[in-house]
Amino acid sequence: MRRLLAGIAIFTVVLFGGAAANAAGTAAGTDITNKATVTYTVGAATMTANSNTTTLKVAELLNVSVTWQDAGSIQVSPGATNQAATFRVTNTGNGTETFPLSLNAAIPGDNFDPVFVKMYFDSNNNGVYDAGTDSAYAAGTNDPTLAADAKVTVFVLDDIPAGLADAAAGKVGLTATAKTGSGAAGTVIAGAGDGGTDAVVGTSGATQTAQATYVVANITVTVAKAQAVQNDPVFGTKPVPGATIRYTITVTVTGTGTAVGVVITDPIPANTTYTAGTLTLNGATLSDAKDGDKGDVGGTTAGTATVAVGDLTSASLAQTITFDVKIN
Repeated sequence: MRRLLAGIAIFTVVLFGGAAANAAGTAAGTDITNKATVTYTVGAATMTANSNTTTLKVAELLNVSVTWQDAGSIQVSPGATNQAATFRVTNTGNGTETFPLSLNAAIPGDNFDPVFVKMYFDSNNNGVYDAGTDSAYAAGTNDPTLAADAKVTVFVLDDIPAGLADAAAGKVGLTATAKTGSGAAGTVIAGAGDGGTDAVVGTSGATQTAQATYVVANITVTVAKAQAVQNDPVFGTKPVPGATIRYTITVTVTGTGTAVGVVITDPIPANTTYTAGTLTLNGATLSDAKDGDKGDVGGTTAGTATVAVGDLTSASLAQTITFDVKIN
C-alpha cells in the first residue's frame, strides 16, 4: 500500500509584461499573466503540477487634471485686450487620450464676464504666451492628444470690458474632457480603450474644470532691478569670487487709485552672501533686523530682503532699494 507521507503546496505568482509606472499605474493594454505551481512529495518523490495560465488585459482609465497656473489673480485694466490666463491640462489616466477643450466665461458670483478671444498652446514650453510663436487651438482639429502623464500648457486670451471699477473680478473656466467618454466614476465603455481594451471612467469623471480670475486695477505697480559688480579682489569690476554685487530695485506707480500695502521681496541669490548693513530705502540705511523700520534681511523670510513701503499712488516718488552681496 502506498502511503502519502507529506503533501505541501507552494503557490508561485509570476507577473509578465510589466510597464513603466505612471499617474494611474500600469499602462492600458498591458497583459497581466499568472500561473500557479503546486509542489508536494509522495514517498520519496517530489511532484509538481501547474495550473492553467490566466491572462488579463489592463483597461484604460480615463482621468484628467486641469489646473490654473498663474501665481495669483491676473491684474488687468478696463478695456484691455488679449489678456492671457494660463492653464495646464494633464492626462492622469494610464493610456493615450485626446481631450477636447471648452471655455466658460459666464461664471456666477463674479463682477464681469471676460470676452473670450482665442486659446493657444505653449509651443516653446516657456510658460509665457508669445504672440506669433504659440499655436492656436481649433476645437475638433487639434485637440490635445496626451500620453499617460503628459501635459500641455494652454493660454486663454480674453478681452476685458471697458468701464469697470477697481477690484472688479471676472472669472473664466477651462474644461478638458476625455474624447473616449466621461460620466460617473466606474462607468465602463466597452472596447473603447487603448488596444481595444475596455475604458473605465476614473475619479475625475474624465472631465475637469479650473477657473482663472482677472481683477481690475486702474493702478499699476512696476518693479525693475539692476546690478553692478564692484570691489572684486583682482580686476575691480569682474564677477569673480570675492567681488561685490550691488542690486538696485526701483518701484514706480502709474494710473489712478492707491496700491495698498506694497511689499518688495528679493531672495539673496545662491552662491552669494549678503553684506550686513547694506540694505537701504531711498538712500536711508535700514537695519537688517525685523524692527521698527521698513525693511529687514532674513527677519520676515529666511534668506530674503524684505521692504514694506506702504501705500503708493502715481504721485508717490519712485521707491529705490539697494543691497550688496558678495560672490562666494
